Amino acid sequence: MLSMKSLRFMAAGLACAIAAAPYAAFAAAPAAPKVLATVNGKQITEEDLKIAADDLRGRIPPQIEGKARDAYLLDFLIDGQLVAQKALAEKADQTPEFAKKLAYAREKLLMESVLEQVAKTAATDAAIKAAYDEAAKAQKPQTEIHARHILVNTEEEAKAALKRLMDGKEEFADIAKAVSKDPGAEGGDLGWFTKDRMVPEFAEAAFKLDVGQVSDPVKTPFGWHIIEVLDKREKTFPPLDEVKPQVTNYVVQKAQSALVADLRKNAKIERMEPPPPPGPGAKEGAPPAPPAPPPAKK
Repeated sequence: MLSMKSLRFMAAGLACAIAAAPYAAFAAAPAAPKVLATVNGKQITEEDLKIAADDLRGRIPPQIEGKARDAYLLDFLIDGQLVAQKALAEKADQTPEFAKKLAYAREKLLMESVLEQVAKTAATDAAIKAAYDEAAKAQKPQTEIHARHILVNTEEEAKAALKRLMDGKEEFADIAKAVSKDPGAEGGDLGWFTKDRMVPEFAEAAFKLDVGQVSDPVKTPFGWHIIEVLDKREKTFPPLDEVKPQVTNYVVQKAQSALVADLRKNAKIERMEPPPPPGPGAKEGAPPAPPAPPPAKK
């Protein structure tokens, strides 16, 4: 059994704990965001800067970085605040049109907050790896070739270029530089490509050639070509590290579209007029989910 002395000691300790509680709560409260500027007395804080950075993602010139980027954003907020204050002075916020736009903006923010959360939940390492593996498995084996060409306007010009090459006194690249009409191919070099990347006439002729072999003149909608194959290989699927952003976007958009489709399925939607028929190649069903900000980096 507790003595009176023990009870008094415990009561005193409890009283001290209760008395200290408000101070503890005060100490644990988050610090107020740092004020970066004031505009006619209206504060602009670090939190405002973060929101603006998120809103303007992808629209800030990429060469602006670090402190220069923060200064750019702060100027954007200052200018915006000045214009907003002028609008309030003119009572622009009291018009029916403003109320409609404000309601639309509110719904858009609500939508984006949900889709952003879906993105964060969906873009797990396991989901990204599974999507990548599925795409890699689905890719059919493809041969790609490294080739170069000489492009001219007429068959006679093509035959003349081929004769110069067969004489063996000039390099292919030098002849291409001298007469070819393809400015995008340095020395006629087209790099590596698969059959589906080229027009059918060119692709059929190029992929029949062996390494080191040169074609006869080949006619395509672009003109006449002399083609030389430099190498061949089987196309390899790129490693995950190289395509992770694209795979992540696919995973996120798939999850967001699934959410919207499910919401549509369980909602009562009444159109006053029937929707127009889908265009050529369009898939039936719900439209894709509106874009949302990508998941935060880990």
